[in-house]
Amino acid sequence: MNILLVEDDKTIAAGLQYSLEQDGFFTIICYDVDSARHVIEEQLEQFSLCLFDLSLPDGNGYDLCQLVKERSDLPVIFLTAIDDEVNVVMGLDMGADDYITKPFRIRELTSRIKSVLRRYQNQQLGKQQVQPREYIEIGQVRIGTMEGKVYKQGNEVPLTALEYRLLLIFANHIGQVLSRAQLLEGIWDIAGDFVNDNTLTVYIKRLREKLEDNPQEPTLIKTVRGLGYKLGGDSYSTQ
Repeated sequence: MNILLVEDDKTIAAGLQYSLEQDGFFTIICYDVDSARHVIEEQLEQFSLCLFDLSLPDGNGYDLCQLVKERSDLPVIFLTAIDDEVNVVMGLDMGADDYITKPFRIRELTSRIKSVLRRYQNQQLGKQQVQPREYIEIGQVRIGTMEGKVYKQGNEVPLTALEYRLLLIFANHIGQVLSRAQLLEGIWDIAGDFVNDNTLTVYIKRLREKLEDNPQEPTLIKTVRGLGYKLGGDSYSTQ
């Protein structure tokens, strides 16, 4: 599998390229936004995943993530030295699938990469298996499982791949309390030490902001203190 790596530190980039190729990934390196743009515009279909450093000499990884997501549903992982909620939320809102904070262990990075790739493969398989005209309705929210879209009061609600994945997990267990561990396993397809628990909090927060009438007093995605979360609503139906 081919990976596009954008990292301005040539020493770090070389080390990552060597380690990733030892693990079976072929890596193309760009050292700035400008060169990465050319590769994305001309060769994006050749890649299976993108690794973007957030801080680059002529821009940032957010711009590159946006460019990728406009052209493809290719998974993106951010490499960042900044570990705060504001930057994490920005990256996830751009459509990023994960982030990893420097310094990190190469085994941690390869584990994240494999988890994201496995999840994408399962999503594609799931889309192929969905029967026509299937949908799930919870209150005012309608999930079109065939088209992979979500609507509220008839208006499409744009969700990132992981937000949609999380919502589907809830929708397949309506009324059931799901622990944080169960949700994380569903998002990443495997349970592991490398999953950042804070990321789940961010996803739930973003889903509430997009789907709830009042995110501060959620009625759709409810917190069950000490146990986890559950999807509720006045009514629901499937077809």
